[in-house]
Amino acid sequence: MTQPHGLLSPSDDGLEEPDRHLTTLPGWRAFVTDQSVACDLLGEAEREKLSAAELVRYDEDRVDHHTRLLIVATSAIQHTVTTGRRLVLLNRHAVSARRGLIVSGPAGTGKTTAITQLGRAHELLDRARHPGVSDRIPVVYITVPPAATARMVAVEFARFLGLPVRTRSNITDVLESVCGVLTDARVGLVLVDELHNISLATRTGAEVADTLKYFSERIPATFVYAGINVEREGLFDGTRGQQIAGRFALIPTAPLPYNLEWQGLVAALENSLRLHRHTPGSLTGLDRYLHDRTGGMIGSLSHLIRGAALDAILTGSEEITKGGLEAIPLDHSSDS
Repeated sequence: MTQPHGLLSPSDDGLEEPDRHLTTLPGWRAFVTDQSVACDLLGEAEREKLSAAELVRYDEDRVDHHTRLLIVATSAIQHTVTTGRRLVLLNRHAVSARRGLIVSGPAGTGKTTAITQLGRAHELLDRARHPGVSDRIPVVYITVPPAATARMVAVEFARFLGLPVRTRSNITDVLESVCGVLTDARVGLVLVDELHNISLATRTGAEVADTLKYFSERIPATFVYAGINVEREGLFDGTRGQQIAGRFALIPTAPLPYNLEWQGLVAALENSLRLHRHTPGSLTGLDRYLHDRTGGMIGSLSHLIRGAALDAILTGSEEITKGGLEAIPLDHSSDS
């Protein structure tokens, strides 16, 4: 295996759509540096002065604004970022038995958002400490494929880095190449998502767990995992499970109860709306309905409000009502 030219240097070219995925180095870097400018809401007089083409562009900007996921610093995200940053510092001079973190909970409770915000915070801090340096890779983000094998997980690391993997390359070749690049690039944080795709009850799953453990021993970084209810799926069972339980702290995520945090979350989402006839406070007045409708799931709430906002722009109603919210289909879990 060979390292492609310019692997550690940012590309001067615009990102193609496939390169915007977080599981690639260019996509991750774009995510970290993305600072979207909020779309301004024009007054009615200004809006009426727009030409037909300008009005289409203005509405398209508002549509794009509402398609972007607003990140609200929930207690789970804050806890993950604080705990993760602490672990990175504690592991800074560790030569073995580094501590890690597992974020686990039901689907739609913000696990991926929590670990990616941790990764973003870590990389921004690393860039501030090393300005103008382009040969560092502070964070790696991969997802565990369904029915993953040890080689498949190793290839995910190589794919993030843009390393070519030939069909005849065995897992040892991939491991050595990945570990060499990440050590040289001073990686400090490794994020592994979709951990529930590993089952320690199977031989293949056990081999994947051993491969991740090997990576954690070879790469001087803090490992953070996220998955759906991994503690209930036998991740901490047996000898391998006991090793994981002895090295990793667990942060559980769950649907938010109807409380001040939920009300603040709804208010933050309402404040992000860019609709001309939406009455401020009308959405927060529906916070109990929104909780009942979504079951306290953050992902479902965001999908519901953003979907209703898009409909309001496309239909010209320019406001979110309870009827508009009821017209948005949600995931089966929330609807049932």
